[in-house]
Amino acid sequence: MKKFKNICCLLLFFQVFSIYVISFAEASKQEVMVITVDSVINPVMAEYIEKSIARANEKNVQALIIELDTPGGLDPSMRKIVKSIIGSNVPVVVFVSPSGSRAASAGAFITIDAHIAAMAPGTNIGAAHPVGLGEKMDKTMVEKATNDAAAYIKALAEKRGRNAKWAADAVRKSVSATEREALEKNVIDLVTNDINSLVLDIHGKRVLTSDGEKIIDAKNAVIIREELGLRHKILNLISDPNVAYILMLLGFYGLFFELTNPGALFPGVIGGICLILAFYAFQTLPVNYAGLLLIILAIILFILEVKIVSHGMLTIGGIISMTIGSLMLFESPAPFMKLSMSIVLPAVLITTLFFVLTIRLAFKAYKRKPVTGSEGLVGEYGTASTDITKDEGMITVHGERWSAYSDDPIAKGEKIVVESVSGLKIKVKKSE
Repeated sequence: MKKFKNICCLLLFFQVFSIYVISFAEASKQEVMVITVDSVINPVMAEYIEKSIARANEKNVQALIIELDTPGGLDPSMRKIVKSIIGSNVPVVVFVSPSGSRAASAGAFITIDAHIAAMAPGTNIGAAHPVGLGEKMDKTMVEKATNDAAAYIKALAEKRGRNAKWAADAVRKSVSATEREALEKNVIDLVTNDINSLVLDIHGKRVLTSDGEKIIDAKNAVIIREELGLRHKILNLISDPNVAYILMLLGFYGLFFELTNPGALFPGVIGGICLILAFYAFQTLPVNYAGLLLIILAIILFILEVKIVSHGMLTIGGIISMTIGSLMLFESPAPFMKLSMSIVLPAVLITTLFFVLTIRLAFKAYKRKPVTGSEGLVGEYGTASTDITKDEGMITVHGERWSAYSDDPIAKGEKIVVESVSGLKIKVKKSE
């Protein structure tokens, strides 16, 4: 019995010891989270980065690396990202990579705000001068926006111990720098080739987070990549100006088909979904509503073309209206916020042909003389089966016998033509 108790105690000891060893191994296991941002800084990207920083804090990883390549983006989205980085307990490393990438405009703010800023060979940073998105700015407003952005990036640079003067010049003078120039001017902390070398380079670095000073222990860290989810991929795709423009046109097509063919359902459902997605994208884009109204006017002109004899003037007006409206739809100096001409011109041509041909065919079908039923008999030729008077008679039309009458007497066997139909009786006259 005593021997049995000793064995049980020994087994219990080994079990507790194994749990302790496993727990110690898990605790000593270091992780570095990596996310990739290679598009415009918009609300979708801001949400993605914010949630990634939150997950990194929950997992208590050694660092979160943002692999960045962006031409810039929206100021409100950039500020949300900056606030998330400032409030993070986990060190955030911004790595402008791979070679050929850039951290322009809003990307420069995010890089300078990072706890550690790194760049790969063959990359650049800067050109952070603010541009008006969706609205005209006079000289005074431009000056105010520039001063505000310069003060903001200068404060971020000073907080991280970086070159505040260069950061302000990136806003005021739109200066840019290569990775080597940025390192020499104390804009970034290091230049490295890839993620693996970056993880080794940041090992042992001391950074000041919102939770105090931390030393990054990444010598044996496991790299975990957090990919962009399907939801964010879809939302990011439709936030592209060209995709939003196409969705808007598809929405108009779908609703038009539904209105001309009530009960079809499928075109109306698809059209409604496309329009809702397009309007979601418009919230994240600098929409000029004068351009949107011109596109709607163009569609109205195309419809009126088949109703009014304008000798093509309404169609020409519709083409001009749609072209100008498409070019005006997204008003911004930033090229990544504009429509591509390779999208606009085919869209205008296809929309013109679609509405002109479709509505013209529908209108012709509406005006075409009926060929079935009693209305289809008017104008048809037949033969008098009996003598026809003002009161009675019989005729044969389309192989059918009908009761008929005529203002003038018609002899049996003569050719007749139907003038009108009243109920089941037909008025006829002699065929000339």
